[in-house]
Amino acid sequence: MHSEQASPDGALDEAAAAFAALRPHLFGIAYRVLGSVVEAEDVVQETWVRWQGTDRSVVLDPAGFLARTTTRLAINVARSARSRRETYVGPWLPEPVDTSHDPAVGAERAEALEFAVLLLLEKLTPTERAAYVLREAFDYPYAQIAEILRLTQANTRQIVSRARKRLAARRRERVGRAEHRRLLEAFVAAAQRGDVAALESMLTADAVSHADGDGARGAARTPVAGAERVAALCSALPRFWPDADAEAVEVNGAPGVLLSREGTDLLLVTSSVSDEGIYELLWVMNPAKLAAFARSRRRFDP
Repeated sequence: MHSEQASPDGALDEAAAAFAALRPHLFGIAYRVLGSVVEAEDVVQETWVRWQGTDRSVVLDPAGFLARTTTRLAINVARSARSRRETYVGPWLPEPVDTSHDPAVGAERAEALEFAVLLLLEKLTPTERAAYVLREAFDYPYAQIAEILRLTQANTRQIVSRARKRLAARRRERVGRAEHRRLLEAFVAAAQRGDVAALESMLTADAVSHADGDGARGAARTPVAGAERVAALCSALPRFWPDADAEAVEVNGAPGVLLSREGTDLLLVTSSVSDEGIYELLWVMNPAKLAAFARSRRRFDP
């Protein structure tokens, strides 16, 4: 503890320094709970406002206070976001983040960061999502998670266990990173050539394609399932393929490909890959989310 009466400016500088050190961690929590860079940044900013207005002389654990504030704010935003997303045109996907500079986005480990996992987390309630994130990504003890969420430890353990099982039921054994990238880049190249047979050979029989465009032209309004249908769809995106430049990028810790033309980003694609092939394709075509990805790529630029 310290006295803030002698030097208010110094105390605020100290508070700002403590907050800045924890900011990546706080962003990592909010982003995983919300699946939105913009909303996560808003939550972190509101946490800073509350930290400034708090009597910090009585806060014995600043890191705990800030994590608790961030998590509760994120849960509140997630509850209101769910109703807003009901008016979204077509499938909704999380906002992608370039993780090439910060592989875990403020986490002790990269759990609950992959694009496909964030999408699965959307099927959980905001409280369930927060409990899973705090435990799996940041290794918070159950007692602290229970205090943050205002639950009993027993209830918290049940929530995390249930979330693990629900996510595990939807995930498959993954291939290595190099093979993942090779297959995705080969898939995009085949799509640019319009080679439907090659596309189909790289997909599992039950492959699913999700395209987030919020009404953008060329984005399917519903998920497309089955290797034949997905291959046909991917080869029939004429406004994207001709003369487009394909750049290998990192999306939420996994390989991705960004297509652009004359400096304008057209789409971002990432995938889920097993030994049997690509079983899930995630296409981001919403201009706002492409812009968010571009901003995330600049976050660590000097």
